[in-house]
Amino acid sequence: MDQTSIQASEGEAATATKLKYMPGFGNDFETESLLGALPQGQNSPQKCNYGLYAEQLSGSPFTAPRGTNERSWLYRIRPSVRHTGRFSNVTYPLWKTAPCLDEHSLPLGQLRWNPIPAPTEKLTFLQGVRTMTTAGDVTTQVGMSAHAYVFNEDMVDDYFFNADGELLIVPQLGAIRVFTEMGIMDVEPLEICLIPRGMMFKVLRSGEQTVWRGYICENYGAKFTLPDRGPIGANCLANPRDFKTPVAAFEDKEKPCRVHVKWCGKFYVTDIGHSPLDVVAWHGNYAPFKYDLRTFSPVGAISFDHPDPSIFSVLTAPTEDAGTANVDFVIFPPRWLVAEHTFRPPWYHRNIMSEFMGLIHGQYDAKEEGFVPGGMSLHNMMLAHGPDALAFEKASNSELKPVKLDHTMAFMFETRYPQQLTKYAAELETLQDNYLECWEGLERKFDGTPGIK
Repeated sequence: MDQTSIQASEGEAATATKLKYMPGFGNDFETESLLGALPQGQNSPQKCNYGLYAEQLSGSPFTAPRGTNERSWLYRIRPSVRHTGRFSNVTYPLWKTAPCLDEHSLPLGQLRWNPIPAPTEKLTFLQGVRTMTTAGDVTTQVGMSAHAYVFNEDMVDDYFFNADGELLIVPQLGAIRVFTEMGIMDVEPLEICLIPRGMMFKVLRSGEQTVWRGYICENYGAKFTLPDRGPIGANCLANPRDFKTPVAAFEDKEKPCRVHVKWCGKFYVTDIGHSPLDVVAWHGNYAPFKYDLRTFSPVGAISFDHPDPSIFSVLTAPTEDAGTANVDFVIFPPRWLVAEHTFRPPWYHRNIMSEFMGLIHGQYDAKEEGFVPGGMSLHNMMLAHGPDALAFEKASNSELKPVKLDHTMAFMFETRYPQQLTKYAAELETLQDNYLECWEGLERKFDGTPGIK
């Protein structure tokens, strides 16, 4: 059992404290921030120590099979029924939810954007979410949304929970501190964090820059899990031990606060007189986590040909159709390229899946120009894509010696559903009108002469 006393006051998330984490993916954890706060031998004693309330947070139906059953027991200063009052409607007009159809007149096509502009006004993380695409239907709990975020203000007395899905947050510029009901996570670029459906949290800034920016996948469907490795075996890709869950932490704050809720695509707010982040101890397997993308152990071709990009899957949200994901989270990390007599970048292809892509750091090997850190691209199902003309010429004529592809990190939110563009994305000033020109140099090379006899 972990015993770490982390408390915060006046909205500051224990900034002087070195945070601790518990390793493992999907583990059953127990942690307390006050000695003896966690009951032993039972979940719901008649009276809890310190005058705490016992409460269960369920992330699955009660009768889900043991392997997919998720719940945690929380021991908190007030029960959650006191963390909401009478709700009022509130709008976040740039945060959209599926189905979100026919918002614009932009024709179908392969699309790419430069980073979204820095805000000219003060925005918190919650106010700074901008939806780029939606897919599926939130009311049937299928599909996802791809968002970008940009903000420059802390959520000091504002808190949020999302009943529509879990949030996979991918920082690109600026580290963030995510204070959840179950602990605090510091997350920097090249790391990710996941906040389960229904879990209360707020986001604070870390660092000295003027703007914080990144990406979010809002997953409406089955929760993210580790993909099966198949013939790869027991090791490599994202190893379970590298996922880190925060230890218990609580915020003991008695002052006016606001709780914001997203439910079936609508937003609501309620005023309360205290912080809802008051969990002093907890145990269970429904919990937030962070993961360092630099610990991903890639596998690939060591003889010839470029394998499918599925070998770079970090997390997958499955559907009832085996092998067809509601969402895959895929990365393209630094790695060695060694394949013989092989075109090494990703090949040209059309795909049944729809791909939203972002660049966290460096340069993507299939796009020599135009795809910049903080940028985004969208290649919807069955729309052809692949290396630009410069990347093709370079890869077709380079000496095939081992090459380290370094200083890069791109990612992809990939889904079985078509991703519908929002009005914001269609009219965003950073949309590249000339993206399709990157393939114009791919001219006819066929001359009828056999290349191999």
